[in-house]
Amino acid sequence: MTARRGRAEAGGTRSADRRTRVTVLVALGANLLIAAAKAAGGLVTGSPALLSEAAHSVADSLNEVFLLAALRRSRRPADRRHPFGYGKERFFWSLLAAVGIFVMGGCFSFFQGVEALRSDTEESFGGYVAGLVVLGVALLAEGASLLRAVHQARGERGKGTAGGTGALRDPALRTVIAEDGTAVLGVTLAIVGMALHMVTGQVVWEASASIAIGVLLVCVACWLGRDARAQLIGEAADPELSREVRTLLAAQPEIDSVEALFTMKMGLDSTLVAARIDLVPGLDSEQVEEVAVRIKRSVAHAVPETGEIFLDVTDAAAKEAARSPAATGERGGAWGSGARR
Repeated sequence: MTARRGRAEAGGTRSADRRTRVTVLVALGANLLIAAAKAAGGLVTGSPALLSEAAHSVADSLNEVFLLAALRRSRRPADRRHPFGYGKERFFWSLLAAVGIFVMGGCFSFFQGVEALRSDTEESFGGYVAGLVVLGVALLAEGASLLRAVHQARGERGKGTAGGTGALRDPALRTVIAEDGTAVLGVTLAIVGMALHMVTGQVVWEASASIAIGVLLVCVACWLGRDARAQLIGEAADPELSREVRTLLAAQPEIDSVEALFTMKMGLDSTLVAARIDLVPGLDSEQVEEVAVRIKRSVAHAVPETGEIFLDVTDAAAKEAARSPAATGERGGAWGSGARR
């Protein structure tokens, strides 16, 4: 990645945030209207599939509120209590969204399906028609929201803001796509279940659709939760970024070798970098300090995602001397003379 490309990615992040916020708001508005319609239809008809879909839409609406909070809070500047900033707020609220999908959507859908099997409730023909109309409208609304989210994701990949490997980095946008995609599939299952119930008179079809919706929501919640958990406990940066930083360090004339490189994602576009490097022989302590500052600036300029850079510096010649037989009992002394940044 060139410096120009890095600056373009950093400059486009806030613009991507604005687009994501609009996408989330569109999904929130659609889900609120759909949830109200599904709940009204489900209460009137007593349809378990329709009530399951109402719970699904309520869960999605709450999750969109979580995602809006993530977009706002993750951009707060660093302060004394949080010197690395608030970038991980994005992952925390995404985890809450996954929990919401699991509890409010998946568990309630299971409950509705089991209750329908136990009670063997039957709906009137008018109830079927009303329910299918509501689900048809919901399918169109959810499909429109999904198309917008997918369009934005493709646009970010095309502009190079989706990560080096092509994966979508923004957990908020990933969650919206997962929610809308699940909603489209869930509504389809509900329509099929209600239609088969209407044709056969057997509630087992609709109950099975409700349970299938629950399984779908639980699977999506587990996938989103696992991703958010990995980010919260400290996931390494993308391999491409790590290779780029290592290459930049190795190319510095003052660096003899890069002994170790550690990275951790601190937010959507912020990565902590810690490196152990050996410097070429002959540098005094003042030169070491100047070199360390210059190297950090060079890396930060070329790869703007590296928000924090720490260098553990040693003198290669001093390190070799410390390993020699004459320096027995004094191993590690060279590290003490280095300058940590």
